[in-house]
Amino acid sequence: MKRRILLVDDEPAILLTLKALLEIHGFEVETSSSARDAKAKLKNSIYQMVITDMRMEHEEAGLEVARAAKKAPNQPAVALLTAFPLEDDIWRNDGADELLVKPMNSMALIQQLEALLVAHEDRKKRPVEKVSALAAVAGKEHRKASARGASNART
Repeated sequence: MKRRILLVDDEPAILLTLKALLEIHGFEVETSSSARDAKAKLKNSIYQMVITDMRMEHEEAGLEVARAAKKAPNQPAVALLTAFPLEDDIWRNDGADELLVKPMNSMALIQQLEALLVAHEDRKKRPVEKVSALAAVAGKEHRKASARGASNART
């Protein structure tokens, strides 16, 4: 199964170049040239990752896409693409997992995206694993308490 990416950028040359690069590396890529269109696509389709330019129709357009992605039922990994990196990690507060700075080396980009997808899927699985581990510990403690209660009742 191909991994689906929603690629959002208002610059056609970047959109087409990145789309071709990602497809060569086995990704299924859908494109959007605006935050408005991207948010509509997020409501109607499932993606494993969203890569969005930070500045499009306005300064916050990419962050709007990131927030919409995190509200999607499957909560895809989100990477912000920018030529103007931010000094702090405020972009993480808006739902982005990674900040990618343009221009970039194509192989480094693919490696970053692969690592992001793996890390994101691991994070999504952890809450289930934690709940299972907590339930196992709670069950063990319950069995110990029950055994102590039974032995106390015999004495």
